[in-house]
This record gives sequence, structure tokens and C-alpha cells, in this order.
Amino acid sequence: MNERDLVVGLPSVAEALNNNQRIQYQIYATKEGLADLQKRTSVDASKFDVEIKLMGSHEVQETAKKLYQEFGFNYFRVPSNLFLLTSALPENDPSWLFERIAPGIKILALDQVSDAHNGAAILRTAAFFGVDAVLVSTKGSFGTGPNFHRLASGASEHLPIVKCGSLPKIISKLQSLGVNCLGLSEHETGAPENMTESKGLCLVLGAEDMGLSYAVKRVLKSTVALESQGKIKSLNVSVAAAVAMDRYFRN
Repeated sequence: MNERDLVVGLPSVAEALNNNQRIQYQIYATKEGLADLQKRTSVDASKFDVEIKLMGSHEVQETAKKLYQEFGFNYFRVPSNLFLLTSALPENDPSWLFERIAPGIKILALDQVSDAHNGAAILRTAAFFGVDAVLVSTKGSFGTGPNFHRLASGASEHLPIVKCGSLPKIISKLQSLGVNCLGLSEHETGAPENMTESKGLCLVLGAEDMGLSYAVKRVLKSTVALESQGKIKSLNVSVAAAVAMDRYFRN
């Protein structure tokens, strides 16, 4: 695990600065970028324990490009000529999640959702609905990085991502702990079956192209489809996640 993290996007930088799990290092920015941060997010970077390195816009982008390469990310132009170099967020494993199982817990499990745009959109919506954790497999899933943070608009700071080697095993464990795990599949019909009084709910969504994997479907006790009201029968996974969270996670 890299002990440092690059955060880009003004909303994401603002949320990271306010996150006490982060140890702040440096902000690289133009004067205009700093003013834009305060104007758009009401966050004054000078009020935080962070070194501010002012430079021209070309130097900001060149510095970002070098750090992107150092961290192993593809470089994309940094918006607003401002980015934050900070400590990485702590990684969470399934045991962390199991210790926090309690009545009303809301979990989202993503079965090989590989597209970072979809992953970031899902994370942002999950933070909106007060989801407690997002569960992803270590293989075949989207990765996090500066552009993921930008797309998630600060959701990374509020929503723990739990990585696991085998999603089917973790789903089975959650079910044994009393958590209802509900898989969404366009191939199902009607209302979910086998839903009982539980300690919480885990919604499980599959990959963009293939949906839920066979291994995950095999262990799920309950699956359901989002019923179409029109000619199109399927949704993009991030949209499906938003619809499902509105239906099942709204208090």
C-alpha cells in the first residue's frame, strides 16, 4: 500500500482537508486555484496544518504529472490548478466490517465492477444515502486514485471501502451473521424472497456487462430485479445502484 495519496478536484480536496484520518502534507496550487477552492467549497486552506506551495499553472501541472507517474497513475490535467498530497486512508478488511455488524447497518457489495467512473458514481450516491461500507473484491474491481477521488467528489472521505479476496465467502459470512444480502439481477422477477428480520441489509450489484457472477448468485439467498416501466430493460450499474439504494436504504 502506498502511504501517500493524491487528491484532485476541489470538492474532494475540501473533504480530505476536513478528514481527521488524513495527515496533511502539501497543497500545490496557483493563487487562483486557492481562491477558487475557498469560493466554491468555503474551505480556506490556510486554516489547516498543510504546507501550501504556490506556483504557476504550468508548474502545477508538471508537478502533478511527475507525481502521477511516481504513483503509477495515468496523468490527466488537474482541474483548477490545485491538488493535495496527503496521507493515504486506512485500508479495511472484512474482519473490520464483521466487528461492526449491528441492527440497521447498510452495506453495498460490488461484484467485479471495474469501471472507475461507475465505481466513483456509486460511492458518491452511497455516501448520500448514509451507507456504512462498500465491499469490493481485490481482483476485477475498479482501483482508487486521484481521478477516482475527483469523480467521487469527496465520498471517499466518508465511506469505508472494504476489500476482500472472495466476495462469495464474505456474503455467506454476512448472511450467517444475520445480514440480509439482496442481489440485483435483471434476470429475476418479482419481489425478493427469503427476506427476514435481520441485523441489516447488504445490496449486491454485478459487473457492467455480465451482472452478478455465478459464484455470487450461488450463495445469495435472495435476488430481485428492478422492474422496467418501458422498452429498455436494463440500467447502467451506477444508475441501478442509485435506484436500489433509494428503494431499500431510504429510512
